[in-house]
Amino acid sequence: MNADYLNSFCSTQSNGWFGNWLRWCPTSAAMLEYAENKILRNVKAKCERRLVVIGNDECLLTLKVVQKSKDKNKTPLLMLHGFGGGVGLWAQNIDYLSQNRTLYAIDLLGFGRSSRPKFDNDPTLVEKRFIESIESWRSQVGIDKFILLGHSLGGFLSASYAISYPQHVKHLILVDPWGFPEKPAESEYQRRIPRWIKFVSMLMDPYNPLALVRVSGPWGPQLVKRFRPDFQRKFSNIFGGEDDTVLDYIYHCNAQEPSGESAFKSMTAAFGWSKDPMIKRVDQIRDDVPITMMYGARSWIDYETGYVVQKIRSKSFVDVALIPGAGHHVYADRPDLFNEAVFQCCNSAD
Repeated sequence: MNADYLNSFCSTQSNGWFGNWLRWCPTSAAMLEYAENKILRNVKAKCERRLVVIGNDECLLTLKVVQKSKDKNKTPLLMLHGFGGGVGLWAQNIDYLSQNRTLYAIDLLGFGRSSRPKFDNDPTLVEKRFIESIESWRSQVGIDKFILLGHSLGGFLSASYAISYPQHVKHLILVDPWGFPEKPAESEYQRRIPRWIKFVSMLMDPYNPLALVRVSGPWGPQLVKRFRPDFQRKFSNIFGGEDDTVLDYIYHCNAQEPSGESAFKSMTAAFGWSKDPMIKRVDQIRDDVPITMMYGARSWIDYETGYVVQKIRSKSFVDVALIPGAGHHVYADRPDLFNEAVFQCCNSAD
């Protein structure tokens, strides 16, 4: 089975017995929308969701919170999710963060309910396409300046956007951002990796990161439940410990055409390092753009990188905040502390 075949799971373009097998994947655009509706039912604020056309027959799913009590003078907040996510994963944050300002959240191009185009294989072109899609969205929505918050991959893209379009960024909030540090020199780092992990990594290299979810066909949902039960715990405050709502949403986000997933793979080197680390470019962000770097104290992302950014941008505002008890998914691990930290950061930006 070659990589191209495996990476086209659930595509209507697949033919033959293998294509029929792939059509057994229990997902569809309608099922993803239903899962999104279900996960957002617990948001008390009035939410508007629509597809914003950004050109080239592409669109970005956009969530906008409309609060009667919002201060029209407050800068809007735009939230970008991480790899494999979507707007639904902000369910525990939307109400708190939209108390006094307009809040937007979008599904990145290639993810969630946004368009899933074919990306180039060149990592520079991939990154540029992500950034231009965000800028096209901003132009279509008609926002001049916003507070930009990004988690993981969304954090990487937020920093890249701030390099290209600093005039539109009032404050940059990078939450456990992926892709900042440079890949360590071979020797020491490689020696610490067990041989079996190197072997598995070599076998999976031709394929997209979540290919197994799609090739598992009708067993895909159970696979997500088996390997990501932690998400049930993260959202137990609103759904209860045994509820599958968030797992169903994650499955449907990732069981369809792996457009953004393929794009992300093009941007990564072995073991998930960025091919073009942001740490080498962070000095290109204009000095008058303040940055807050927020990390989970228990995350696998190294928060020391935040202090390196502080040194690099010594003439600019850079704050590093650690959220105790939180892992990589800071917004879901400790939503109370995350919400308060972001809320205060946004207020200080105004």
